[in-house]
Amino acid sequence: MMPRIGIVLQKELMDHLRDRRTLVSGVLYALLGPFIMLVIFSVLGAVLNEQSERPLELPVAGGEHAPALVTFLEQRNVTILPAPADAEAAVKAGEADMVLVIPPGYGEKFLAGQPAALQLVSDSSRQAGASNVRRTRDLLENYAGQIGALRLQARGISPAVVTPLALEEVDVATPQSQAAQLLNLLPYFIVFGIFLGGMAMLVDTTAGERERGSLEPLLINPLNRAEFVLGKMAAAALFTLGNIAITLIAFALIMNFVPIGEGLGVQLSLEPLPLLGIFLLVLPILLLAVSLQMIIASASKTSKEAQSYLSFLPLVPALPGMVLAFLPVRPELWVMLIPTFGQQVLINQLLRGEAVSPLNVAVATLVTLLLGGLFTWFAVKFYQQERLLFGR
Repeated sequence: MMPRIGIVLQKELMDHLRDRRTLVSGVLYALLGPFIMLVIFSVLGAVLNEQSERPLELPVAGGEHAPALVTFLEQRNVTILPAPADAEAAVKAGEADMVLVIPPGYGEKFLAGQPAALQLVSDSSRQAGASNVRRTRDLLENYAGQIGALRLQARGISPAVVTPLALEEVDVATPQSQAAQLLNLLPYFIVFGIFLGGMAMLVDTTAGERERGSLEPLLINPLNRAEFVLGKMAAAALFTLGNIAITLIAFALIMNFVPIGEGLGVQLSLEPLPLLGIFLLVLPILLLAVSLQMIIASASKTSKEAQSYLSFLPLVPALPGMVLAFLPVRPELWVMLIPTFGQQVLINQLLRGEAVSPLNVAVATLVTLLLGGLFTWFAVKFYQQERLLFGR
């Protein structure tokens, strides 16, 4: 059986290697994730650097009512600008990130030792000015703290009286785990690439062969249908395997040799051991991806139809990985029962430098292999039906 599968495998590989356009598209798919990560981190780092280095511009309405506050802000590299006539309308229209409004009664209440009201008009739905709003809020809280401490000292009271707790934060995060927070999308790109790696090859060897009229002569050969299916799937798996290797190597090169983390204040790196662990973790997904693609492509009437269906397929297993970017997911055993999602959680652990549970790895691998084996069985059964020659 193995020699006959090898014959089909060799035939498909030789046909695919002759098609340079398909080879180039496969490599581009493999490099898509690393390229997107490079662009995102480069742009984000440049924006954050620019925002942190440039002076904070703050429109202030009624600055004459709080000259001490205005002087405090100017001493801390804040450029005071004239406020627009309608602060709320200007912020809502995006003309200003925020406006500080100081009402006329501010000075009297401040001198009387009463809480002096201020208004910081901002739009929380605009992410562009979020960092500037946060910097302004921190400066105002700092000023309020200093004034409060001076008032207590003027009355002969130690400021420590109103500080019942001395909170000391101990951050046990390592540079690797801090960097991993920025790499939560990496498992998504890896799984996305797996489900795209062999797509073009399987479309060409299934729906494409039916369109060219070469599928029926191939099926007449003295080969078991299972051998025929496994040979085609093995060829697609090998090509996908190469795409995975290209993707991981590209991620490693970018993270280790391109200073994309400097602008974000972290050091990104991907060591050989975690890289090898990620490669081994995603191997079971190969069977699941290739078998699903085999069924969908074979059931499609034309190559165009198969491509349209398979282009949406990567979103189904890869979308759970988006959860890792926004919600904390603990590597519990039940998570490993979700095919591809368990592997993405484990990849995230490796990126953080955490120890991976062998039981979790075994469960995630077994579940994915079982589901992939089930889809492979369906693919073989489908090829044993004569309606295969007509699509559906």
